[in-house]
Amino acid sequence: MERGLTAVEVAQRVAEGRTNDVPLRASRTVGEIVRANVFTRINAIFGVLFLIIVSTGYLLDGMFGLLILANSLVGMVQELRAKKTLDELSIVGQARPRVRRDGRAQELAPNEIVADDVIEMGPGDQIVVDGQVVAGEALEVDESLLTGESDPVVKQPGAVVLSGSFVVAGTGSYRATRVGREAYAAKLAEEASKFTLVNSELRNGINRILKFITYLLVPAGALSVYNQLSGDQALPEALRGMVAALVPMVPEGLILMTSIAFAVGVVRLGRRMCLVNELPAIEGLARVDVVCADKTGTLTENALRLAEVRVLGNGDGIAPGRALAALAASDPRPNASLAAIADAHPDSPGWTVEAVAPFSSARKWSGASFAGQGHWVLGAPDVLLPAEGPGSAERAEAETIGARGLRVLLLGWAELPVDGPGGPGRVEPVALVVLEQKVRPDAKDTLDYFAEQDVTVKVISGDNARSVGAVAAALDLPGAHAPVDARSLPEDAAELAGAVQGASVFGRVTPVQKRAMVGALHAGGHTVAMTGDGVNDVLALKDADIGVAMGSGSPATRSVAQIVLLDNRFATLPHVVAEGRRVIGNIERVSTLFLTKTVYSVLLAFLVGIPGLIGLDALPYPFLPRHVTITGWFTIGLPAFVLALAPNAERARPGFVGRVMRIAVPAGAVIAASCFVSYLLANPGKGAPPAEMVQASTAALVTLISMALWVLAAVARPYAWWKVALVAVMVVASALMFLTPLTRGLFLLDPTPAHTVTALTCAAVGVVVIQLAWWAERRFGRTASPAATPAAS
Repeated sequence: MERGLTAVEVAQRVAEGRTNDVPLRASRTVGEIVRANVFTRINAIFGVLFLIIVSTGYLLDGMFGLLILANSLVGMVQELRAKKTLDELSIVGQARPRVRRDGRAQELAPNEIVADDVIEMGPGDQIVVDGQVVAGEALEVDESLLTGESDPVVKQPGAVVLSGSFVVAGTGSYRATRVGREAYAAKLAEEASKFTLVNSELRNGINRILKFITYLLVPAGALSVYNQLSGDQALPEALRGMVAALVPMVPEGLILMTSIAFAVGVVRLGRRMCLVNELPAIEGLARVDVVCADKTGTLTENALRLAEVRVLGNGDGIAPGRALAALAASDPRPNASLAAIADAHPDSPGWTVEAVAPFSSARKWSGASFAGQGHWVLGAPDVLLPAEGPGSAERAEAETIGARGLRVLLLGWAELPVDGPGGPGRVEPVALVVLEQKVRPDAKDTLDYFAEQDVTVKVISGDNARSVGAVAAALDLPGAHAPVDARSLPEDAAELAGAVQGASVFGRVTPVQKRAMVGALHAGGHTVAMTGDGVNDVLALKDADIGVAMGSGSPATRSVAQIVLLDNRFATLPHVVAEGRRVIGNIERVSTLFLTKTVYSVLLAFLVGIPGLIGLDALPYPFLPRHVTITGWFTIGLPAFVLALAPNAERARPGFVGRVMRIAVPAGAVIAASCFVSYLLANPGKGAPPAEMVQASTAALVTLISMALWVLAAVARPYAWWKVALVAVMVVASALMFLTPLTRGLFLLDPTPAHTVTALTCAAVGVVVIQLAWWAERRFGRTASPAATPAAS
């Protein structure tokens, strides 16, 4: 056996820089976080507008420039907190290969490996650096992550193994030949654990909206400047009006709120020992309508207990217990079944091993050939024994036992060597090995939760179908009483889709079938989440919309999954779904606020500019930049920050952009029209003293803030005490701004009783019109559910 490197040799390689120095990338670096939050499209727009205001000398009107600082600082702080949590969790969940040094095997972090290290490997282990096989027994490596081919490749000593592949059967060791950034794992690890916000319906929808708004800024700004200058205003005043018109068109806090909501979601889930490799996975899991779960490790505990050894034959006179002890001792990396047998039969008979066939999910048996003791196999009775003829009675007995939810393996004596081309040949049944699996205490509550949320759960297992069905039936899973043996499933894609759609429990499923079943569900229009912990789940995890791996599962599954449950609790999934719904529902709410402001700002800019274009007296823009800033504070910014982080259990639905715009467009259009009417009624006309223009501007602002507060109150429904308090605080703060002498002077406000009554009347009429528009849209439009509009809450 290779002793591996000595401490001196390791130190020498470290000094030479021949280390696996790939940085752990659970998140963006600090520099990337700073650049991503500072150099944004919105900050660029506000930066230009802020410089324009500075050039006019009216620094107070540049208060919106604080949004640049807020957008950058809040985003950075939240993401740095999320980065810290993700980095800590990734260290907990990373693969720790066993490396031989000075003749001893020890677990090391991947970045502690150096060139020429000898690394042990067994079933489920991911190959973390490129290397050359030193030793191997029945070693099979799955390179599907590299080549796309799902068939495992047999590796003999001297063969090359590449990082990113994983062991599906057998044991062995390999010597590291390429480490660090030279190895394929460097790219794979960086991509698999990246802190990202891509491929999200929310983010994609918001980006489309921002792109459209950017195109509107140019004509709106040009019209505003033309209108202000044609009204005989000085250039500084015209620029102030233009900036006041453009600033509210940009939903400055929408990206910020989305990032915060996602980042806080990651932190919250991190406290539940849930590692989110990709942020959109939170949103994605909230949208799934089918969850495919394995039985072992998901509905039942991973650990097994040997309940009974039922003797069937003499096995050439050898006691079954001795054969079981020898099989357990022959495998240096036993699976859960062999580990349970080893616990019950710890004393090995000392048989000499001639050949080993480790367990693989494809053939569903393992075995060993012993010198002078024959060939022994342990595996699925319905695979090793025929349905008819000799052995069929023992097979039927095994199925009867398995129907009670127990795992049953056949101990058999084979006629051929286990590693031979025709092995194991005919199998003589010797004993039935009955193993008990403990149902997880929280499994039923989890299944009940998904049933209440109209999420279908399908149990897909490699175990006997009747055994899997018994466990699922005990948990009251619908359809569990009609389990399907996957060996009877059709290969035709269309027929397979129908079979998968119509059943809930599947047994004897191969890795390739798991992948095909996920594809069949996709073909049926479903959004699929797949849970798993074994190497046989990797292909299906890759193809599912959301892959969920157990923390105690193989490193290969953790590397391809978007979500890793480090506490191995299936019951954590409802919390992930709830967090996703909180993010989606809250972002939809705050998006309505931001986009309503965008709509009324764009329309108001055009309404004010049209008179000058058609030859009438040009109207100065009614608001100053400071007015726009304080309106955003009290009606959108502060309340949106609270609403974005609030609890929210609404069902996730597709069509985010269309649904939000069907609310924001009518509300924004009516607010723009009401403000314009209020402004016209209070406007004294061309040549009026500045004091009267301030009064007209104040009247328009009263209408604007009153209607915006009403939209806030509508969006905040359904009410809780804290939402009522939030709206009340914003109303009081807005009223004090008009009533307090200090703020009236600071923000250039002069409310008169007559103009205030006119303004509030326009606001009241506008509220009624908005409510009617929402009611009509709900009654005759395409809204998916009553909760889609504030009018229905």
